[in-house]
Amino acid sequence: MAKITLDLHDIFNKGAAIDAELNRVINEAVAKRITPVEIIPGKGSGQLKKKVLRFLAQPDIKKLYHRLEKDDKNFGRIFVHFKH
Repeated sequence: MAKITLDLHDIFNKGAAIDAELNRVINEAVAKRITPVEIIPGKGSGQLKKKVLRFLAQPDIKKLYHRLEKDDKNFGRIFVHFKH
């Protein structure tokens, strides 16, 4: 099964770039019918992870996936399972 991974380490302080990358992987996952998408905000202070979770909580984004999974073994990783 295919999986998309988005590592946000390189753009952690670029808000517009983060949103653009999140939109890109979401659109790619929907278009290619891929689930899950692994998003790696990293551990850090937790601010980037909170930003990603707020982005994913938007109603127009939330309707595209059926489950959001925070990795209990790795705080710096989120899995988004899309509906297909």
